[in-house]
Amino acid sequence: MRISIILCTYNRCQYLKRVLDSIALSVLPNSADWEVLVVDNNSNDQTPDVAKEFAVRWPGRFRCICEPRQGKSYALNSGIRESRGEVLAFIDDDVTVEPTWLWSLTKTLANGEWAGTGGRTLLAESFSPPRWLSLSGPHSLGGVLAAQFDMGDQPCELEDPPYGANMAFRKEMFEKYGLFRADLGPSPNSDIPRPNEDTEFGRRLMAAGERLRYEPAAVVYHPVPKDRLKKEYFLGWWFDYGRAAIREVGRRPDIWGIPRRYFTISKTSGILAVRTLQWMTTLNSATRFFRKCRVWATAGQIIEVNRQWRDVKRPAVNTTQKTGNECNVRP
Repeated sequence: MRISIILCTYNRCQYLKRVLDSIALSVLPNSADWEVLVVDNNSNDQTPDVAKEFAVRWPGRFRCICEPRQGKSYALNSGIRESRGEVLAFIDDDVTVEPTWLWSLTKTLANGEWAGTGGRTLLAESFSPPRWLSLSGPHSLGGVLAAQFDMGDQPCELEDPPYGANMAFRKEMFEKYGLFRADLGPSPNSDIPRPNEDTEFGRRLMAAGERLRYEPAAVVYHPVPKDRLKKEYFLGWWFDYGRAAIREVGRRPDIWGIPRRYFTISKTSGILAVRTLQWMTTLNSATRFFRKCRVWATAGQIIEVNRQWRDVKRPAVNTTQKTGNECNVRP
């Protein structure tokens, strides 16, 4: 089986060496042919130098390409096109992996029963969250803080899609269902909602009847970004999440000749009122903040519905793009 790890990065040279060092220690059977493809999304720090260093130390194992168009989905799609593997594993540029991570994540994808897998993403360090931040239970915000994805220690079929920090798909899934949507995901373009480029693809597959599997032995560790420990970060993320949820569905047809936006905004406004009341009447600080985040998400939905109908002539985003170029080390 041929496996390609696709790692997209932008201006994180201080983290990149650490994750590549951990991947270099991966243990796989001799029958597995694997590579690491670093996609530099037009970094202006020392990222190209770090990636080139690994390509020189492990020729044939590590490669680097450049995607000059800013936006994670552009970088992901360039990596998919340039990859040589039959199975594609995706990972963030600020995590570290267990030596058995890659094989645990990908070995069940060889026989075609599963379209993709999601691994277990844990916090890289012990951490005492502020009182307003829950990292477990129904009000957890761990997925927003550090891509936490932990469904226990037993494999199972996924009912929700995995996160991009630790997932894999058979390459044919992209050939069959298309690439990551460039109108979703991290981007300097403020009109593009930050989340959902990864989970949207998983939902797309599941809606088509494909099966995804949870692999608890495929463990990665995600650091706790100190700059995210602000309420403003979470509220902004959830607002974008609401926008992304509407954008995933797209503009739907009218009902009995009446523009659907009237029904959608009426329904969502009612939900906003209920969620606002829940937020304002909750005493527990962590639960209260979680419910406040849901209010922000609902507001994002309303804003995105209005945007879709105000900008009806906006052309669809085309994810087709040119192949990335080999990275160069700056003098």
